[in-house]
Amino acid sequence: MLKHVFFVLVASLIASIGLARADYQPRAEAVSDNVYAIVGPLDQRSTDNDGLNANYAFVVTAQGVILIDSGASRLGAGKLAVAIHTVTPLPVRWVVNTGSQDHRWLGNDYFARHGAEIVALKRTAINQAQFAEQHLAALQRFLGERLAGTQALPAPHPLEGDAVPLTLGGESLELRYTDAHFPGDALVWLPKQQVAITGDLVFVDRLLGVLPWSSVIKARQAYHMLEALHPVRIVPGHGRVCDLAQAKRETGDYDGFLADTIGTAARDMQPMSAVLDRYADLPAFRHLKNYADLHRANMNRAFIEFESE
Repeated sequence: MLKHVFFVLVASLIASIGLARADYQPRAEAVSDNVYAIVGPLDQRSTDNDGLNANYAFVVTAQGVILIDSGASRLGAGKLAVAIHTVTPLPVRWVVNTGSQDHRWLGNDYFARHGAEIVALKRTAINQAQFAEQHLAALQRFLGERLAGTQALPAPHPLEGDAVPLTLGGESLELRYTDAHFPGDALVWLPKQQVAITGDLVFVDRLLGVLPWSSVIKARQAYHMLEALHPVRIVPGHGRVCDLAQAKRETGDYDGFLADTIGTAARDMQPMSAVLDRYADLPAFRHLKNYADLHRANMNRAFIEFESE
């Protein structure tokens, strides 16, 4: 118990070093039995949130904690550690990365220094290494001095295969590629709890973004794979913990629109500008945060992907 109290105090001190909103502290919420989510804000990365504008999750096992994704910085990782240790004194044994975007893995080094093993699929780790310098430079603009001490650490021994089962402390999970939002993206499936931790495959409460590296075609395929699992609860990449019905309304249906409507128009060689104007207003998704900023660009990138298919 004394060790637990000491760790929390040290992690709190580490997490509060720096400028701006040092008082911001993410919270853990129960999802199912021994599974917890840490739901980040929907806003952009900033000094107000230490780059923790995404969702994280952890599973408490008999042999320690499995953390899903590690935050965008050393400071952010320390804050995730504080949230975990409000639930359990057990150490983080594994950090499982679902992607190569900054806030999915740049806290790896913090947890590795505290004894955790970093776990990721091979394409995930390769993309982390490729994007590390670019992401650290971009984060410097958002976090400034609060990025100090952050070191890029992809998984040293990444896993081969497209779907890999893992077991720790009597708890089983499966790590599966999605390759949708970013190359090498993956989801975590917990079969016993019927919980899916989707990384950036699922967005709720805010509109998903189609990035230059995204694939609408793969997103559609990966979402069908998620549906086939019949999860009872979903920890999405962004937004509240939800059920499959909400994930379908706010991600699956939008993926379907991009693939079926925009994709068909592109294959039919319709004029892009006319197509984008025709579908500029979609009431079913207008309520989602960032809709006005992202929707047209999403259609544009989806059109180009299907046009070049």
